[in-house]
Amino acid sequence: MLSEVPYAVGTRVVVQGKRGPEVATVRGEAADPDPRGRYGAVLREASPEDRAQWDDLHRRGEDLKWLLRSRARERALKVKLVAVEFTLDESLVTVSYSADERIELGSLIGELREHTRARVNFAAIGPREQAQMIGTLGACGRENCSSNHLQEFAPVSIRMARDQQLPLNPEKLSGPCGRLLCCLQFEHTQYIELLADLPRKNAKVCHEGTGACGKVTKLHPLAGTVDVQTDQGPLYGVPVTELRRDGPAASSRAPEPDAGA
Repeated sequence: MLSEVPYAVGTRVVVQGKRGPEVATVRGEAADPDPRGRYGAVLREASPEDRAQWDDLHRRGEDLKWLLRSRARERALKVKLVAVEFTLDESLVTVSYSADERIELGSLIGELREHTRARVNFAAIGPREQAQMIGTLGACGRENCSSNHLQEFAPVSIRMARDQQLPLNPEKLSGPCGRLLCCLQFEHTQYIELLADLPRKNAKVCHEGTGACGKVTKLHPLAGTVDVQTDQGPLYGVPVTELRRDGPAASSRAPEPDAGA
């Protein structure tokens, strides 16, 4: 049964996770549950017994993770075991792993059977899921978004970085997982709206005040200005309201959203 109580931020609650009941911490204001959603709904506030059970299961999961890593090395299995997680009712234990090639891990089930009667599920995960489970610091110095608040991974593309006028440097655009930063998607919609009012890069424009004409060399969407290279020299931070656009190449059009990767 779903709880209708709006719990305060920081409250420990029992939620319906992807695999079963889990203990979680409230991080934001309450919202109406999606009737089509299959998980994420709050069931109740976590009792002292729930919290004690969850902490014990977490410790057992850590012990089993190291046990399985040892057994995998003995069997020369080329696999990285990332996490072993129980559901709150201990009906399911999920072993998350990554491997370069398809690998059979059935031989490890017997090792788990000696320590739990829970149903065993092996889940192959990617670099983003690994960073989410392990927890890392982002380039901003804060906990990475996937470990902090993201519930799902939305597609992120290099087009998002271009639209936000960011330098296309892989080291600066990649997160700890080695993939494009998840935060590139957070403000992309706003940038598309702002870019709709600006001329395109390399568009031919003329400055109303000086009459100088040239090509747009850089866009500043947040400020609503552009840099223009003219025959008389460069003009920096020119408000778009002071420009006259010439030719079809200068017509305003927001970039089309990229399908993502």
